[in-house]
Amino acid sequence: MTAVGWPVAILGSGSVATDLMVKIRQGGGPLSVAATVDGADELLAMPNSADIKLVFDTTAPRLRTGSWAALAGKGVQMIDLAATTIGSHCVPVVNLDDSRTARTLTIGTGAAQATVPIVAAIGRSGVVSYAEIVCAVASRSVGSDDRAGIDEFIESTGAALREVGGAGRSKAVLLLSPADPPAFMRTTVYCLVDGDIDHEAVETDIVDMVEQVSRYMPGYRLKQRVQFETFGAESPLYLPETGTFTGTRVTAMLEVTGAADHLPAYSGHLDMVTAAAKAAAEHIAFRTNGTRP
Repeated sequence: MTAVGWPVAILGSGSVATDLMVKIRQGGGPLSVAATVDGADELLAMPNSADIKLVFDTTAPRLRTGSWAALAGKGVQMIDLAATTIGSHCVPVVNLDDSRTARTLTIGTGAAQATVPIVAAIGRSGVVSYAEIVCAVASRSVGSDDRAGIDEFIESTGAALREVGGAGRSKAVLLLSPADPPAFMRTTVYCLVDGDIDHEAVETDIVDMVEQVSRYMPGYRLKQRVQFETFGAESPLYLPETGTFTGTRVTAMLEVTGAADHLPAYSGHLDMVTAAAKAAAEHIAFRTNGTRP
């Protein structure tokens, strides 16, 4: 095992692992892929595994053995690309400085990586009492493991919207589009913000956040201008769970086109995960080496 730069390992052999490897090798950053193996067992068995600075895990949680915990116990920092609530949720443009020292960083779902920045941007201007996201992806881009893990998708995405995005309550909806040719990922973010807010400031913050995300995910963009709807005391919005709501509903519509490094361009939700994981690891590498990204 030889590597130049900041050596990392990738667990898994699927398309997400391959896409991440291609991104790192083509990216020209500080990371260097020192090992790609099926799981923690194989990595621990390698003679020079102690050289690894960070491990990306793209394997399904159900396939992980006790060796995974043993690897984490050795002090190796882990970046988990599965839809899980284990570890500290990390969305690079929102909370990387706060979470980069955590032993395990959870990247979670592409839907979370796409929508949490928008919720956080809206939260700069007021209290987001509720955030709901509706994510539509090409059915061809969703494998059998992902289809079996819809509950994990909902739980992981919802947790990220609350814990990182700052929403009081949350809901995540996933739609699989059978369109042929496959459609790009599209996501709509609905936020209820208590009271009145400065519409221009919110839109400016959202546009700025989209620009930041697009630095590591170039195919991430607003589909149209941000929409606002105000509900006053004379015409409140009725919510079955909590009753009447007065304030502002903010709606942002996004489209994500994958970079097609290995995954097809219509797999934007998977590209969001690999791009975010790479961005987080590069930031950690720069900071560890005493330089700024």
